Amino acid sequence: MAQSVIVNIGQLVTPEGRQARAGLAHGQLTVVHDVYVKIENDTITEIGPMSHPPTAHETFDAQGGVVIPGLVDPHTHAVFYGTREDEFLARCQGEKYGKGILTTVERVQSASEDQIYEFSKRFLSEMIRLGTTTVEIKSGYGLNTESELKLLRVIKRLQETMPIEVVPTFCGAHAVPAGVEKSQYIREIIEEMLPRVQTEKLAEFGDIFCERGFFELDESREILQACRRAGLGLKIHADELSPLGGAELAGELGATSADHLLHVSERGIAAMKSSGVIAVLLPGTAFSLNAEYAPARRMIDAGLAVALGTDFNPGTCLIYSMFFMIALAVLKMRMTIEEALTAATLNAAAALRRAHLTGSLEPGKHADLVLLDLENYKQIPYFIGHERRFVRAVIVRGRLVYERSEGRR
Repeated sequence: MAQSVIVNIGQLVTPEGRQARAGLAHGQLTVVHDVYVKIENDTITEIGPMSHPPTAHETFDAQGGVVIPGLVDPHTHAVFYGTREDEFLARCQGEKYGKGILTTVERVQSASEDQIYEFSKRFLSEMIRLGTTTVEIKSGYGLNTESELKLLRVIKRLQETMPIEVVPTFCGAHAVPAGVEKSQYIREIIEEMLPRVQTEKLAEFGDIFCERGFFELDESREILQACRRAGLGLKIHADELSPLGGAELAGELGATSADHLLHVSERGIAAMKSSGVIAVLLPGTAFSLNAEYAPARRMIDAGLAVALGTDFNPGTCLIYSMFFMIALAVLKMRMTIEEALTAATLNAAAALRRAHLTGSLEPGKHADLVLLDLENYKQIPYFIGHERRFVRAVIVRGRLVYERSEGRR
């Protein structure tokens, strides 16, 4: 059995538990000083004081740094092809959205699987360097059966070749393709795409953009129910652009998460809470669009479990740093650093049905952790944008997958 020990940890900071934290528990972290973490194979087996360190085959010296759980990104569109900088710059000058998603769809449909894989792989490599150890990736830029399956196969390939946990989500209901009737496209999703996704075991979740001009409530319900019949967990892009009622639908269907929620209603918050739906907030999108942020303080105070994600995508948020999301949550959404750190680790893991495996540093959980060259965890949002300087090492399931070449600063 392979054994290793991380020694000389100045400060270890983690939420605790195997399910999402809500209410007062949302902001409760365990903070211990001068400790070690013992790892056997891919699992944490022991955390104890440096006064009695164990022996092991391998030792990694934290040199007094801060150790936190590996960051979990529960909402990305990280597999795509091509960029949309002209659209971004036009939007910054006040122009309308343009072709948006359909621009990326055209490029994805014309690209090969190998091209998309190589293009997307580099982004995942950067996420790892910034402390992400688990990432969800959605399809949704194919918008026909073969192209959606192509994207899901790329995600599966990344799952098999990258050293972090990749969680695949089918999001064929991301938009309606040009020149196709919506009713016809819905039939293609339900009758053609989902059976193939199920047969080839290409996704763990099904997601939908529930929004006016995309998929209305009844349409979203129909597609999500079909996703459930195909054995997929449910996620919803909800109430991002308007208070349509996506959060209420998430509660009705018992979805694992509802995401975005910039315009969530009180009824929506109550419906999510009663059904145990995780609220996945994506402050990078609000930042990129100069939009109002989701009401995180109101949700947490109401007892809702909140998670953070990047929404990394080529159109509305080209940011893949979870540390930046933590900083935005503190700076713009009135979350405490303790709440934000829980939201980016344990609660984000719960939004992917993995809180029993990762998201906290406890014996029996995967050895997913990030070593930071900081004096204490409260400096994380303070040093906004400095992630490349303070992320020293990333360990996934006991394996060192990234170490900054110049070492400790």
